[in-house]
Amino acid sequence: MSDEAGSPAQIPGEPPIGEAAAAPAAATPDPALENTLILELKDGKVTIELRPDLAPQHVERIKTLVRAGFYDGTPFHRVIEGFMAQGGDPTGTGTGGARDAGHADLPAEFSPPAKARFVRGTCGMARTSNPDSANSQFFIMFGPAPSLDGQYTIWGRVVSGMEAVDKIKRGSGGNGMVQGPDKLIKASIAADAPAAA
Repeated sequence: MSDEAGSPAQIPGEPPIGEAAAAPAAATPDPALENTLILELKDGKVTIELRPDLAPQHVERIKTLVRAGFYDGTPFHRVIEGFMAQGGDPTGTGTGGARDAGHADLPAEFSPPAKARFVRGTCGMARTSNPDSANSQFFIMFGPAPSLDGQYTIWGRVVSGMEAVDKIKRGSGGNGMVQGPDKLIKASIAADAPAAA
């Protein structure tokens, strides 16, 4: 009597005997990687944990702009010693943003100080005197600034690479505008990194 079905090594769609089936691709990205922002600066990489639990609309905007390459090559135009480094304006003037690319200003997503504070490594969204005017400009804190707590949106925090942030070229004068500013070389979301071979 013949075996018309064939051996498992010959059955289409089945892995040959002795070989494991390939693991199915993940249907959804790892939330930790999806909410990890990598900034490449002249002095190294900065890893930022995004906080959609605090500011979901701002985190979504940051990820959208990062994936569009918006932040690549933008200057840290305003940098004040002991306070913060501000970037995210392609014009480097402090008045630019992603509005020209069709991104409207965002409503405030302020966190109560009991939930999140502006301390060293906190990432916040810059805005005008209008609380609902954040767009693409952001800042990273060099030190604590309690006066900002509950007044600006917190969207993330540096978890590694703060030493590279500390080396960003400082500005001068009261407004901290930088002549010949350092630039954000490249921004990326960890979930978009190619898989290791």
